Amino acid sequence: MKIYINGKFYPEDEAKVSVFDHGYLYGDGIYETLRAYGGTVFKLDEHLERLRNSARLMELKLPLDDPKVAKAVYDTLAENSLTDAYIRITVSRGPGEIGLDPALCPEPTVVIFAKPFKDYPPEMYEKGIKVSVCRTRRNHPECLDPAIKSTNFLNNIFAKVEAKKAGAVEGIMLNHSGDVAEGTVSNVFMVKEGELLTPPAIAGILEGVTRSVVMSLAEGLGIPVYEEPFNEVRMWQADEVFITNTTMEVMPVTGVDEHVVAGGAPGEVTKRLRAAFREEVRRCSKTR
Repeated sequence: MKIYINGKFYPEDEAKVSVFDHGYLYGDGIYETLRAYGGTVFKLDEHLERLRNSARLMELKLPLDDPKVAKAVYDTLAENSLTDAYIRITVSRGPGEIGLDPALCPEPTVVIFAKPFKDYPPEMYEKGIKVSVCRTRRNHPECLDPAIKSTNFLNNIFAKVEAKKAGAVEGIMLNHSGDVAEGTVSNVFMVKEGELLTPPAIAGILEGVTRSVVMSLAEGLGIPVYEEPFNEVRMWQADEVFITNTTMEVMPVTGVDEHVVAGGAPGEVTKRLRAAFREEVRRCSKTR
């Protein structure tokens, strides 16, 4: 694997950043996860817009503009001879003296790597997965703006550990009000009487790129979409539940802790949206 660091490519065993980088010392950084299909990075512009917004919110000056980041992403794919890939862009505050002041770091560190994408087992999509509602709450929006896709992930890691102990694929985090916020690495949707519901931004969520695509696709299919709060009891009682993110795409949920959802099988709305998402991927791949 060849890894991009600040404009140069390094073999994996030579790819290093400073131990004084504030991303390492304090989790002071941002990132984006992307997926390439057949050599095309899906919704690259939308991911770069969110990266830029995260940087703005934490007053981190990106050293590259969007076209240059996009070129670096595609160069990383080419350097690794990849067409179907998992890609991660990480921008940290950069190396500097010990201390919390961002001014201590004169230049950010930009790292991009890509590796072959290994799809999830087909039975997950055919039978659905189990999720678990975690005790660990989502950070309060007034403590940390959820619109920042931060490398400081300890909150979500605690929830992931809980989910793993519960034998679940994903952990669902509630917010300070006790409503569903999001998964540790995903956005949450439920279907009730033909309507699609997902927590709003004010619930303390990171608005995923895949989430936005799915909402748009649902509207195009004539499925009513509402951003409104709901608690875990309503989720148990939903006709369907699914989660979304860049790598999972649209993943059906058929179990929430001990509760069976959708009769234990993926529902029709979930299937329609997954098929529509795959078609959108094909469309975008053809138009590049």
